[in-house]
Amino acid sequence: MEKRRILYTDTDGTITFLIPSENCLLEHTIQEIAEKDVPHGRPYKIITTDDLPDDLTFMGAWEVNESDLNDGVGGEHHMFLSDPQHPDYSPPEET
Repeated sequence: MEKRRILYTDTDGTITFLIPSENCLLEHTIQEIAEKDVPHGRPYKIITTDDLPDDLTFMGAWEVNESDLNDGVGGEHHMFLSDPQHPDYSPPEET
């Protein structure tokens, strides 16, 4: 099974990868994790480990075109929408 990563660039241009934990992925989509954990307003791309080279030795020299980071942008709040503290939280409807 392919593992997915969240790629974005910091304000200084550093390429950053977020590696979601398996436990978090049991409760949230990778998109929800990206919106929560990528810094506010920073564009990101969700990739698979197959998209990465095997040798990460020269990772510090990698470059990415920001137009390729087109899967979303980091959210304003560092919490999931399902968190009652989130400003846009709406409780699930009772059945």
